[in-house]
Amino acid sequence: MKTAKELMQAYHANIQNPEAVSALFTSDGAIELPYLASIDGPWRTQGPENIKNMIAAILKMAPEFRFINIQFYIETLDQVFAEYEVDCLWNGKPYKQLYMGRLVSENGKIKLIREGMNMASVLEQ
Repeated sequence: MKTAKELMQAYHANIQNPEAVSALFTSDGAIELPYLASIDGPWRTQGPENIKNMIAAILKMAPEFRFINIQFYIETLDQVFAEYEVDCLWNGKPYKQLYMGRLVSENGKIKLIREGMNMASVLEQ
């Protein structure tokens, strides 16, 4: 069974493959980006199919979207906290972002990824 850190590593490594990413989640697993609520954006995506569609939509706007400079700070078997960056083009504009992410696992799958980010970068898109 995969640990939380192994699941986050798989999430990062497979972000270019929406099907592979969605398969990492429990049936009720979710990705939350709470700060998107401040700009009336969808801040929670739940379920593997919806997660697959969300990742696919991101890749349409940012085909080179990848996580880089990943640093793990807190790790237990079922939770991990890390910071990671993205540096790509989003709809043809430079997109540089620092994410903070907490992953909670359940039975070797992702139950929750909750990410924080710099909203100024999002508003520039």
